[in-house]
Amino acid sequence: MLKLSAKIKALRLHDGRTQEELAAAVGVTAQAVSRWEKDICFPDLELIPSIANYFGVSIDELFGYENDRARKVDAIINQIDSVGIRARGDGDWVDECVSILREGLAEFPGNEKLLITLAETLWEAGWRRHGEFGGYGEYGGYDDEGYILYCYDKDRKNAYWSECAKICEQLIENCKDNSIFTRAVAIIVPLYRNYGDYERAISYANRMPDLQKCRDHLLTEATDGKRNARYTGEFLLHTAREFAEQLIYNLISNRNLYESDVPMKKVEGAIAIFDLICDDGNYGLYNDMLIKLYLYLSRLQWERGYHDEAFASLDKALFHARELERITGKTEHRYTAPLVSCVVDPVRPAPEGFDGIARELPDDWPFWHNPDYSEVEKEIKADPRWNAWVRKTKE
Repeated sequence: MLKLSAKIKALRLHDGRTQEELAAAVGVTAQAVSRWEKDICFPDLELIPSIANYFGVSIDELFGYENDRARKVDAIINQIDSVGIRARGDGDWVDECVSILREGLAEFPGNEKLLITLAETLWEAGWRRHGEFGGYGEYGGYDDEGYILYCYDKDRKNAYWSECAKICEQLIENCKDNSIFTRAVAIIVPLYRNYGDYERAISYANRMPDLQKCRDHLLTEATDGKRNARYTGEFLLHTAREFAEQLIYNLISNRNLYESDVPMKKVEGAIAIFDLICDDGNYGLYNDMLIKLYLYLSRLQWERGYHDEAFASLDKALFHARELERITGKTEHRYTAPLVSCVVDPVRPAPEGFDGIARELPDDWPFWHNPDYSEVEKEIKADPRWNAWVRKTKE
């Protein structure tokens, strides 16, 4: 157990704070803080809560119970993970998660791990509670050349995002943990895009390394042998997912592309990349991305008159949902295709009340909701094959 004097000094130096700053915060002189740290005297008992609060630690940890704060913070964050935010399509989790995190921050004020988790929760809540898929299309509009514009006025009134932005700005400027800095930037860039503040979004994005200096790429250059095969395999899978998402967003950004078969062909190409990497049909956790791609492809195929192909894509989405369900509940998943045979992914436990992935497909269709798909929806759901497919998802 550390002495109180050593603990105060260690916490102060860890946070990069001066004796004068600590003294001002708790209402004593810098000389008093100096005497505490030299073990000449102890703080008055009534100052202990203020000192603990200043450093964002519990009183127990201040008195030297190592890892007490870290264990409690991790336990709080694990509660959020157990709610299964991303596995639940509704917004019912929002109040529960935010309440848990606010209680945690009341006990550990300023804790960076709790703050970034709250920011990420608020960012997600802003989408779910407002039911806005990107703030464009139905909620925004297009410019004269057919490129998507966001609904800035509506997005600026999103209370979840307003608080989220403040937390991220605070963390970006003050946090010591680079991983938390990265997570905060990853939120604030698209957030300011949604606000129409492009220059600010670009300025934050420019604080990040380019693709060749990112973690996933650098790991492929860090080792050799079997470990290198694992990292290169992970890089292929991660970049395939990111490539597919960016391809979709690029398509969505230009409404004029939807006057041709171009979007349909590009989505088919994105699917083919996963087939190229996982050529034995073992897609593991990336079945999730294939579900989304096939749901969207079905919408595009129907719109262009390929109605039989649209229902074939819906069946493929269902197939990948069943494959993903088989993995859910395991602790890890191993890939078997030659390019990724050294990759092992951890699998998150199913959230409480998990009722299967396939059952959610009709509600998730077509996943990406732009451009406006209302006419396609009326037509495809009027086809008797739609109800037959829905029944299969419930089996």
